[in-house]
Amino acid sequence: MVLTPSPSDRKHAPVFVMGCHRSGTNLLYDMLLSSGGFAIHRGYLPLYKKLIPRFGSMKSRANREKIFETWLRSKGFRRTGLDVEQLSAPILNGCRTGGDFIRVVMDSMARSQHVQRWALYDPDNVQHAERVKHDIPNALFVHIIRDGRDIALSLKKMGGFTPLPWDRGPTDSLVATALYWEWMVRRGRAHGSKFPADYIEIRYEDLITNPCETLGKLGGFLDHDLDYDLIQRAGLGRLSETNSSFREEGAKETINPLGRWKKRLSHADVAAIEATVGECLEENGYELSLPAADRRRSLRQWWMRGMYPVFLDSKLWLKLHTPLGRLASMSTLELEENTGAGGRVGPVLKDRHESGNTGYAGGSAPPPASSS
Repeated sequence: MVLTPSPSDRKHAPVFVMGCHRSGTNLLYDMLLSSGGFAIHRGYLPLYKKLIPRFGSMKSRANREKIFETWLRSKGFRRTGLDVEQLSAPILNGCRTGGDFIRVVMDSMARSQHVQRWALYDPDNVQHAERVKHDIPNALFVHIIRDGRDIALSLKKMGGFTPLPWDRGPTDSLVATALYWEWMVRRGRAHGSKFPADYIEIRYEDLITNPCETLGKLGGFLDHDLDYDLIQRAGLGRLSETNSSFREEGAKETINPLGRWKKRLSHADVAAIEATVGECLEENGYELSLPAADRRRSLRQWWMRGMYPVFLDSKLWLKLHTPLGRLASMSTLELEENTGAGGRVGPVLKDRHESGNTGYAGGSAPPPASSS
């Protein structure tokens, strides 16, 4: 029987950790897992972002089969420790939404690990939170927010956001990336405003500088004991291994992740970023470093500020509502080759049953996920 806690049973409610990439989503997720009581899963379930746009609505049995077959080949499935037989009937016969799929998988993992709760990590759920909430009514959302100047610096270094071709100069690319950060933050906040009792914002800087108080606040929201000492002792994932984009600074213990922009960005870079996204920085509690005279918005920055939200909104809409979604890349799922004949679910199930499952089965820390 699948675990289906009632909407009022907050201490068993599923938790979705989200935020702009490089905001500390991985760290916060690992803190939750390290606290105990959550199913441990370092995998990927991108139903709303990848699988449904690629294969279509799950109301169709044929689409469900394609989605399920593809996910069975992913690293996310391999890390669940589950058998195909545990999932095939409830998913293929009962799932009609992405939320149904997620709940079947994660409830099955919680049962197998003898815990009553699960949390799911995916930064991009800031784009889909309202849809997730519709499909999983008792879901709780934790939105972690980090200084957009540090995000712009980190994402640019990692190549995590690609500006438009004419905005790839040193300063313009930082401004474009900061606008992406603002877009992600505002989308998450807009979704959260629709269900404020089940949505909380956590600042990355507070989590780093004052973890006990910040985790206490979060624990109250989740109705879950987030004991910082216990979390430190468990030390799963990013609590023991950094995924910093500035690993060259030294060992994890010596890396200071706060305010790198103050040392690494030029005055012109900071002025351009603060001129363009300064209002959003202040809305989220980040003081601007330069006087108003130094951050006057240029015509180009006005144009970029108008262009990028429209560009990003349009790109997301086209992906979710038109055949362009079929072009969604599956590379982040790290798929195994499908060796079954016919390319259907049946042969894949047969291959899995015969070869065994190599996923994480709980009991010790799973392999770390990719960077946020």
